[in-house]
Amino acid sequence: MLTERQLLVLQMIIDDFIETAHPVGSRALSKKEKIPYSAATIRNEMADLEDMGFLEKTHSSSGRIPSEKGYRYYVDHVIAPFSNQHNIKIIRNIIEDGFYEFEQIVQMSAEVLSELTNYTSIILGPELSETKLKQLQILTLSAHTAVAILVTDTGHVEHRTFTIPNEIQPSELEKMVNILNDRLRGVPILHLVEVFQKEVAGIMGKHIRDFDKSFDYLQAIFLQEHPVKLYIGGKSNILMQPEFNDVDKIRSFYTMMENENEIANLLKNTKHGIGVSIGNENEVEAIKDLSLITATYQLGEEQLGTIALLGPTRMEYRKVITILSSLSKEMSEAFYKWYKSSE
Repeated sequence: MLTERQLLVLQMIIDDFIETAHPVGSRALSKKEKIPYSAATIRNEMADLEDMGFLEKTHSSSGRIPSEKGYRYYVDHVIAPFSNQHNIKIIRNIIEDGFYEFEQIVQMSAEVLSELTNYTSIILGPELSETKLKQLQILTLSAHTAVAILVTDTGHVEHRTFTIPNEIQPSELEKMVNILNDRLRGVPILHLVEVFQKEVAGIMGKHIRDFDKSFDYLQAIFLQEHPVKLYIGGKSNILMQPEFNDVDKIRSFYTMMENENEIANLLKNTKHGIGVSIGNENEVEAIKDLSLITATYQLGEEQLGTIALLGPTRMEYRKVITILSSLSKEMSEAFYKWYKSSE
């Protein structure tokens, strides 16, 4: 347990290092108004904090920098979210102004989040396997080509192109769409193929001429892979951080960012609320020099997706946690309004 003096010294060092990215010395610290101690006293406390693993000494300076243990203690015991009405108003206005489809809300949220923090933002959309089909439309593009438009109950819209069999007339295609909507509305995306094969195909066989020749084409609509839905903002922001002047670190980071499945897996099992992973607490090698802060958004009690920020370990934790908390609330409320308006 840290003493009150040690806690103040640790907090001031971390706050200073977050702002400047330079090691902090006892003499510079003693000149700050909030520190009523001499440089010698501060130097002794810094030595003790280093022995306890909260600070580290760099080779190029007599000053200290926070260790990962120091940041962890700072996040868990020192900082607390604060009300930032300016940022909340920005988030709220952007979400309300773009109130067309939920996907647009998510994309704009990722962009504004990166702009407010100067870090890399990632938002994981709702799992398609957990969503349900709300509506299916089929639009003909030519005599032999059509596009199926699948709309889920979370607002996700997906387009799938397929070939129209020669035997299918436009009137028959319209009849198929009506049957599909009647029988598949409300069915989880994960079970569409199963329900189509077991329940819908038999009904269509009775009402659609030459349906057996169209079965494979229609089934292909539901068999296509469901892509991971990631929305990324400020990918290049990481290059602005002084810690990231190492080419290998940059290459590793960008390689990871190109692998959407790896990022999705990183965020999928996020627990409700705010989560903070610092440096080596992250399992993925490419972000072991970074901090990952996450929050969730939801519909009622159902968790829908994850909001995340990637930045240096000297991240502005207090500011970021406050913004993420606000964005989580605003996105949850926006999704609820969208869902109710589309019922």
